[in-house]
Amino acid sequence: MNRTLTRRFATVAVAASALLLGACSIFKSNDGPQPAVLEAGIGAGSAKVVWSSRIDSLDFPLAIAARDHAFVVAGTDGVVQALASADGHALWRADAGRKLTAGVGSDGRFAAVVTRDNELVVFDAGKQRWKTTLPTPAVTAPFVAGERVFVLTLDREVFAYDALDGRKLFDVSRPGDSLTLAKAGVLGAWQDTLVVGQGSRMTGLDPLRGSLRWEAAVANPRGTNEVERLADLVGPLERNDRSGNILCARAYQSAVGCVDAERGAPLWLRNSSGTDGIGADAEQVYGTDDSSRLFAWKIKNGDTAWMAEQFRHRELGVPIAVGKFVLVGDFEGYVHFVDRLTGKTVARVPTDGAPITVAPVELDGVVLFATSKGGLFAIKPE
Repeated sequence: MNRTLTRRFATVAVAASALLLGACSIFKSNDGPQPAVLEAGIGAGSAKVVWSSRIDSLDFPLAIAARDHAFVVAGTDGVVQALASADGHALWRADAGRKLTAGVGSDGRFAAVVTRDNELVVFDAGKQRWKTTLPTPAVTAPFVAGERVFVLTLDREVFAYDALDGRKLFDVSRPGDSLTLAKAGVLGAWQDTLVVGQGSRMTGLDPLRGSLRWEAAVANPRGTNEVERLADLVGPLERNDRSGNILCARAYQSAVGCVDAERGAPLWLRNSSGTDGIGADAEQVYGTDDSSRLFAWKIKNGDTAWMAEQFRHRELGVPIAVGKFVLVGDFEGYVHFVDRLTGKTVARVPTDGAPITVAPVELDGVVLFATSKGGLFAIKPE
């Protein structure tokens, strides 16, 4: 799959484009590494698809928002929907009027997306509230909290807007690498701090003024040129639990690391060649490398708990930890259930055969997966 780099307004294409998720082929060249054959005797077990739906195909880095018993999703065509977590029925439906490059951020009331015309469009309970034009493109889903909408652009500038009237409250541009990755970055919160990925650093900002509170390195970029030193943080941002102070993220093709948000200091980092985001629970961090080996690292010190090789070259997506399992999708649309203590495969659920390109989200005991065809599958682990 191609990744795209950007230098302010210019783009430089390298091995593949992160914006063209829908164009990823599920076919493998005979000349390259062949994907591992699926393990025999693994079925769905007690896991099941409780509902499914469909949106427009995804050729942008979709983020799924989950609040107040609803998943908020959007397709490339700009249609935004809130779907009930229990059965998938539409609670509301709206249209941004343009194709999208980023979406969706939501706090349960307000929902925000970014169009290909660099417009930030904000909905209030399904009705368009306002829109404004961003100075540069964005592929990271907006973050909505405290009646504010935060946007992270491709050049890693942060903008804050009033959710009620669209007033710009502040913007923060920090010096950093001139070359950045056109892939969804880190944008979230810890307590009353806005947390942003800027280059290889995790940065804590005052959400009211935009002033710097702390910053901590998640990787130590090395190389002889800008491309080799590229180590942008890749979303989603993960934490050890809802009240914990450990925040973790992936640095593109470089490392996985965690930060003590209370001290604003690095906790640990481990070299890792992966390009996609990570998952975490109270005890472990989960992520893949560039050959689709699945790793579990202990969240407090970064020691390797286990490494699973049964999915090599199956182009695994972002893992998610739910109860006793780690769930992860692959290039053929399978969702694999892995024992979170051992790394052994315990179940497998098919979807629509298309790559699972979006970080899954859990709500009310249901995990929502999205494929590049726009298939939505709500899976309930048992």
